[in-house]
Amino acid sequence: MLILVRHGQSTANRDGLLVGHMDVALTDEGQAQAERLQDALSSAKRVISSPLTRARHTAALAVPHLEAELDHAFIEMNYGELDGQLLREVGATTWRSLQGDHAWPVPGGESMADVDLRVTQRLNELAEQERELIASPVEHLVIFSHVSPVKASVAWALGVPGTVAWRIRLDNATMTSITTVAGRPSLIGYNVRP
Repeated sequence: MLILVRHGQSTANRDGLLVGHMDVALTDEGQAQAERLQDALSSAKRVISSPLTRARHTAALAVPHLEAELDHAFIEMNYGELDGQLLREVGATTWRSLQGDHAWPVPGGESMADVDLRVTQRLNELAEQERELIASPVEHLVIFSHVSPVKASVAWALGVPGTVAWRIRLDNATMTSITTVAGRPSLIGYNVRP
């Protein structure tokens, strides 16, 4: 089975900041959230992580028996000029642009469509390379990532447009489970806490 995990609470989450590639640490609560994932992820056979500290640290705490492979495909969206801004200070026009045009690139960053493309390409590769592991009900390929790539993974599993991201909520330190049925991805669980 493929399990995607959103990192534990970061200092940016706590402080209400919009962060993409900005590298921030986990809070004490985020570390505790990661440790609570250990039992649920004890059957992990392979671990992949975004290169950002908040994902890598979550992986190290949640699956201490395996070293995570770093994979840039699962890094958070590049918010460019918006990176590090308070969420409440991001203007309504910017939110409308993001929500209304999936291909709109944030100034100095990337678009949601760019995130979907890189995540989908990598998941297609992994689905081919790790076919048996992803189909297994008892062993897991675990990917530690961020809100945008996890939502892109859900769209991939469901075969729906990435715009679905605006209609689903994803909390910190939650698991999204995907398997394959007849060679096609199938969503099992979303936003699940251990």
